[in-house]
Parts: sequence; C-alpha cells; structure tokens
Amino acid sequence: MLNGYLLVDKPKDWTSFDVVNKIRHIIQDSGMNTTGKKRFPVGHTGTLDPLATGLLVILLGNYTKRAPELTKLDKTYEVIMKLGETSTTGDDEGDKTYISDEEPLLEQLNLIMKSFEGEIEQIPPAFSAIKVNGKKAYELARKGKEVKLEPRMVKIHQITDINYEYPKVTFTVQVSSGTYIRSLVQDIGDKLGTGAYMSDLRRTIIGNFDINNATSMENIGSESIYQSVKTIDR
Repeated sequence: MLNGYLLVDKPKDWTSFDVVNKIRHIIQDSGMNTTGKKRFPVGHTGTLDPLATGLLVILLGNYTKRAPELTKLDKTYEVIMKLGETSTTGDDEGDKTYISDEEPLLEQLNLIMKSFEGEIEQIPPAFSAIKVNGKKAYELARKGKEVKLEPRMVKIHQITDINYEYPKVTFTVQVSSGTYIRSLVQDIGDKLGTGAYMSDLRRTIIGNFDINNATSMENIGSESIYQSVKTIDR
C-alpha cells in the first residue's frame, strides 16, 4: 500500500491541486489504490501559486493525516523582485502601477532588505486563499470587492544571495510557514519608496525536504511514484 510522501517539482501554470489530481489519477488508473476507497487519499503540505515553481511535498495514503504537522515547516524560496511598479496581485499576473524610476544604491537595498529579518507583522495579499466570511479572499478580490485581512506575525529567518541589476533584484529567503513572499516584496518596495512586485518565485526547501530530490511532473508515472515514495523515520 502506498503510504508515504513524494517530492515533486511543480511546473509553472500548474496549480497545486492539478499536481495532486494528476498523481491521484495515475494511482487510480494503475491499480495501486488498494485502500478500498473510491478516491485514493492524496494531499500536500503547502500551496504554491500557479505562477510559482518548485517543491511540493505530496502526501499519499495515511500520510495525508500528517498534513497539519508538515505544513508548519519552514520554507526557502528563490525570488525575483522588480522595482519601480506595484501589482494588484503582488505578482506578474496583476495590473501594474508605475511608482518611481529611482534606482536605489546597492547598500541602501541591502540595508532595507536585511531590516525585514526576524519576527515581523505582515498583512497577507488580497489575492490569497485565506477565507473571509467563509469565502476565499481572492474570489472576493476578483469581483472587485474590498478585502481586509488582519496582520499576522511571521518570521523571516534570513535573506541571502542578494543580486541587483535595476530594476531586477534576486534573492533567497528562508521563512516560517504562513509567510507570503508577495507581501514581503511589496513591503520592501514600500520601504524603498520605489514600489515592487514579485516577478518570479521558486520554492527549493521545505523543512529537510529539498528540491534536488524532487521528480519533475513530466517524469511522474506509476513506476516512478512506486519507486520514489518514501516514509519519515521517527
């Protein structure tokens, strides 16, 4: 029986649900569903936006019950941030608004970005899956309704590998679970006075799980699932 986890490298334009659904169908169609249930249990430990790529920890069988525990793990991302504009969605998908053509000095950029390390208060983006009065925030935002989300405490463990060639900034950030990188980028842009939005995002690490051990979706099949599924030693 398939009980364990599978590391997958999510491609751009796939939702996290798309990945879960694809894997469930492969398991169903290959006859590996021996649970007696109509739908084989498949889940994951943290959503990635469709425009983002990278690591998804897919949970199979009775490991889906461990989702609440594994979702709380710290995460590491590689980020590309564009200065000078803001976006309605916080990423490349939204409508852009020009803010400034000022080019910050590298020293100023480093100082401001590093000032976000530690515990910070963060307001999640309106285009997120957080529920407001029983509805997902992004559903309300897409209808043009005002979405007011409460700030929450998150932790930015460290920001490293900062590379800057105006208007593009690339960096690596390690954060606590529940941190929104789009909000972090927007807050950095606000503090710089230039505006900013996230133009690319790749998740590389979740807890001790690493993207280097993940399987691409093009290589996912019944045999690769069977061979790649792992369990956590306790």
